[in-house]
Amino acid sequence: MIKATNLTKYFGDKKAIDNISFNVSKGEILGFLGPNGAGKSTTMRIITGFIKPTSGTVFIDKFNISENTTAAMAKFGYLPENAPIYPDMTVFDYLEFCASVRGLKNKKKRIEETLAQCFLAEVKQKKIAWLSKGFKQRVCLAQSIIHDPDYLILDEPTDGLDPNQKEEVRRMLKDMGSAKAIILSTHILEEADAVCSRVIIIANGKIVAADTPENLKKYSRMHKAVTLEIEASEPNKPLRLIADIENVASVEIAEQKENALKLIAFPKKNKAIYSDKITSVLRDNEYKINSIFIEKGKLDEVFRKFTLPS
Repeated sequence: MIKATNLTKYFGDKKAIDNISFNVSKGEILGFLGPNGAGKSTTMRIITGFIKPTSGTVFIDKFNISENTTAAMAKFGYLPENAPIYPDMTVFDYLEFCASVRGLKNKKKRIEETLAQCFLAEVKQKKIAWLSKGFKQRVCLAQSIIHDPDYLILDEPTDGLDPNQKEEVRRMLKDMGSAKAIILSTHILEEADAVCSRVIIIANGKIVAADTPENLKKYSRMHKAVTLEIEASEPNKPLRLIADIENVASVEIAEQKENALKLIAFPKKNKAIYSDKITSVLRDNEYKINSIFIEKGKLDEVFRKFTLPS
């Protein structure tokens, strides 16, 4: 387990993080979200032993990162933001260097496995300087897993990747997440939603929300809202019909075209709108329904709710 307890960090008079506590066990992927300057990277650097907290502790397994730094560091792989790499080395030589630093015995086998895992086999003899930003990012990810660690601490691991590459890395992280404990800092909310089993949202150095993505989405205004598209030339009547349905608090026009309306019906607090009632009422009034579905909620809306000033 990675266990952070009451972490606080001052830089001069500025409090960068304030009494942060959390833990991550094997089999979990913890998403670490927050706006720029919220304290994410500071927390990551403390967890990995690169800076010391003003107060609080971090344990990697049984090792206190501040007191047994080398032993703790051997337990995890770390992908920092803007990870440094050696541009004059080939990909293979760089990973061989990383494997040597880690003291791996069967280096060649592990390097080939890591190259395959990070989709780098085709460029292994190319100099890092010649690679695209996306490939460079995959090389940085490869060094963090070369020793097959129990714990991974990743700061923006898909930064610079194209959509296909991002999907590949996300699949890889989900596969690894079944056997490892992973902390994933990201500003891509869809990534946290797709990959993470739990999410922490940090703002102004404090944890402001922590739960599963599904549970956090319950704070979204869109949670259990009904979105539908109908054929209609004017909105007033269908809006009135839907507004009168049980548990509907309000109805809004999301989009209006010449002969089509996209509407959102919002439920009353702690209530559910029955989409079959909407369907029945509209069809009784001879409206054609092109689509209708119940929203699960949006993580980006929850993020704004907890991080923007009220």
